[in-house]
Amino acid sequence: MPNVKELESHLTDKLSVIYDPLEARSIAQLTLMHILSFSKTQLSMNGLRELTVKQITSVEMVLEELLTGKPVQYVLGETEFYGYKIKVNQDVLIPRPETEELVHWILADQKRNSNHNIQLLDICTGSGCIPVALKKHLPNAKVSGLDISYDALKMAMQNAVLNKAEVHFYQQDILKSETNPHREFDVIVSNPPYVRHLEKEKMHKNVLDFEPHLALFVEDGDPLLFYRTIAQFAAKTLKSGGLLYFEINEAYGAETKLEMEKAGFVQIEIRKDLYDKDRMVKGVLS
Repeated sequence: MPNVKELESHLTDKLSVIYDPLEARSIAQLTLMHILSFSKTQLSMNGLRELTVKQITSVEMVLEELLTGKPVQYVLGETEFYGYKIKVNQDVLIPRPETEELVHWILADQKRNSNHNIQLLDICTGSGCIPVALKKHLPNAKVSGLDISYDALKMAMQNAVLNKAEVHFYQQDILKSETNPHREFDVIVSNPPYVRHLEKEKMHKNVLDFEPHLALFVEDGDPLLFYRTIAQFAAKTLKSGGLLYFEINEAYGAETKLEMEKAGFVQIEIRKDLYDKDRMVKGVLS
């Protein structure tokens, strides 16, 4: 029977047909870690360990799916976000490192806030990764998430249970929502659809073929639709001095800021992600 190191090399070679060598090796390692229930350290320390027939069969089944271009997170049914295990399927987007940066920004701001009993809403919540991570770090906060997709919300609820995070989820189309007259929220965050259809040609095939287009794309003619609508919603539902955070399309930082200013937000700050692209924005309701 092949050992762990040999099987990692085999997987890497096979996956290098559709991925660059570094990404292929990373996917091979994730696959073995999942099947063997190993950490990355355990994987490297057990290179000479032989696999069972059952484990090898599982690896080959996963490899067959991976060679179709299906993202490893969907094949394995899970990923990690901000240190927490998050279940994913093709009803939700795969959480990105840039979104972890957005969560980190929110948490850093809240460390300076003496009021820990805040109310926080995530709009277009998808897998629920944002509110789950926030609730785990802000245990006294009342955290909610909403999404248009019932199937996405089912996954979000599973992730809240998996991580023992009390998050309330609601099905709602933010583009058609009636504004709640009560100013109840201290923080609103959203990572809405922001990819224009004209940007498809720049995207990886595995994203286009497998991730939900409902959560990815906005019409070319109105790329700021969600930002404008959510900013207007937030202006009516945030408390005075409340905070609005967005993950944004790198091409529309200045335009998103303008929409927030029109809605009544001040002290607007745009931040770059780890790839040095405009990716996050925060505003304070005046």
